Amino acid sequence: MIRVTLLGTGGSAGVPMIGGEDGAGDWGVCDPAEPRNRRTRTSIAVQAEGATLLVDTGPDLRGQLIAAGIGRVEAILYTHAHADHITGLDDVRILNRLIGRPIQAFGTAPTLADITTRFSYAFRPWRPPGFYRPVLEPVEVAADAQIAPAGFPVRLFAQDHGMVTTLGLRIGGFGYSTDVVRLDERAFEVLEGVDTWVVGCFQRLPHNTHAKLEDVLRWVGRLRPRRTILTHMGTDMDWAWLAANLPEGVEAGMDGMVVEVVG
Repeated sequence: MIRVTLLGTGGSAGVPMIGGEDGAGDWGVCDPAEPRNRRTRTSIAVQAEGATLLVDTGPDLRGQLIAAGIGRVEAILYTHAHADHITGLDDVRILNRLIGRPIQAFGTAPTLADITTRFSYAFRPWRPPGFYRPVLEPVEVAADAQIAPAGFPVRLFAQDHGMVTTLGLRIGGFGYSTDVVRLDERAFEVLEGVDTWVVGCFQRLPHNTHAKLEDVLRWVGRLRPRRTILTHMGTDMDWAWLAANLPEGVEAGMDGMVVEVVG
């Protein structure tokens, strides 16, 4: 059994976005009185047998880990190098201190190259004692690889994110597909038979880099997972509207949601 925590379920600007008529936030069509509409940037933590795999290090990482009660991470998997998935990287130095060693960071060659360019100091060799900066050990992976970060059996697959390729992942009965606009046949092969699928759905209308709701529901119709949870949602995705309009077996995620799946 694996335990998956949805640390954040919002798009790149979160919900609410900066702005609004009074400067207190732009909620779009989302009801500000509904706490489940408040969303930080998308990330998950996968836990089993005392180990934690963190997927992405977004700008809200510190608050997310504290809220989820997660104080230890053994490995990090990066889906891609967009800012909303990497810019909390500095907080990894505290995670280094908590386990007393560098942390492996898994990603494709382009993703690791981009992150290394922007956070070069985090990839310099560790000179003990102490961690005054984050220390990551890069582990390059192919988009169709089977890997074992922190001991988790992870199958990877490529996803079309419009401008870049992102990584989707499968661990046992759990699948994760954030930041995707199109899935190819290889992705559907890896996801076949998935029990619980967390999938990005930014808005109801078409978007250049994210799947619209109609696309996601079509994918769900093909894969037929027992449970589908939407993530990476923007200000067009109101909780109450989704609860009233999504088909059975499909639901909106929320920050801090915990899902248990057979690994």
